[in-house]
Amino acid sequence: MKVDLSDKRTLGYLEGYLSIVLNTGLFILKFIAGREVGSVAMVADAWHTLSDSLTSVVVIVGFWLSSKPPDKEHAFGHGKAESVASVIIATLLALVGTYFLYESILKLLHHEPMSFSSFALMVFVLSAVIKEALAQFALWAAKRAGSSSLRADAWHHRSDAVASLLIVLGALLSQSLWWIDGILGIGVSALILHAAFSIIRSSASYLIGESPPSDIVQRVKMSVEAEFPQLEGIHHLHVHNYGDHSEITAHLTVPGTMPVDEAHEIATRVEEIVRKEFGGDATIHVEPRRHGQEGYE
Repeated sequence: MKVDLSDKRTLGYLEGYLSIVLNTGLFILKFIAGREVGSVAMVADAWHTLSDSLTSVVVIVGFWLSSKPPDKEHAFGHGKAESVASVIIATLLALVGTYFLYESILKLLHHEPMSFSSFALMVFVLSAVIKEALAQFALWAAKRAGSSSLRADAWHHRSDAVASLLIVLGALLSQSLWWIDGILGIGVSALILHAAFSIIRSSASYLIGESPPSDIVQRVKMSVEAEFPQLEGIHHLHVHNYGDHSEITAHLTVPGTMPVDEAHEIATRVEEIVRKEFGGDATIHVEPRRHGQEGYE
């Protein structure tokens, strides 16, 4: 169940600011720990954590833009700004994943083992716990607010949590398995790149425009045909989504001899049926069916 826009914006801001504060603190700890033991993987993961702060800034900006009311240039509001923010986050995820992949391959080629200290291990275990908690909160907020950018940010948090755990595991095993760090790094990279691809695919599909669910379309057609069996029904049903606002259009074929006022009353009722199923604003185009004209599917 979606919350109203003000609550959605509050959740987005809360997740974003909380993420910025915690990630900045974790970056400082990870960077110090990584430099202390001379670990490239730990320092790289520190910068990965700092990149989470940047994506959270994108989330906040996306919520701010999407909450702006319609204006002269954007008659249907700015709701799609959130999906644009999701694509930006996913692109940053892909860059981080590619960098990790490059660093991991270099480690394998150069036979570089991982060094560690008790302080470094505690820092990365703490990071894994905090980042998974952030991921859980972001997923909860995303579900409550129906937010794609919060869901994308949650995956960014989770990828960092998994990366921190793998670095801890790699550090513990690196004394006997010099190659474990590189192999685990490749695994982390694959996880990050998969999450980035999934987010970009879903957000891009929404921005390009998706067909309405076939089961709802069929239900609308059946409702219209049941209430007005004398008509051909509706066709050319399209749903245009703009974040929290939707525009639904459809064509309704009526007998060419039907009075205008009667056709208008029927169209108004059909708009109510469509609006009930899809939400948003419905516009029904009435067109006459002339003798010999074929019906529509």
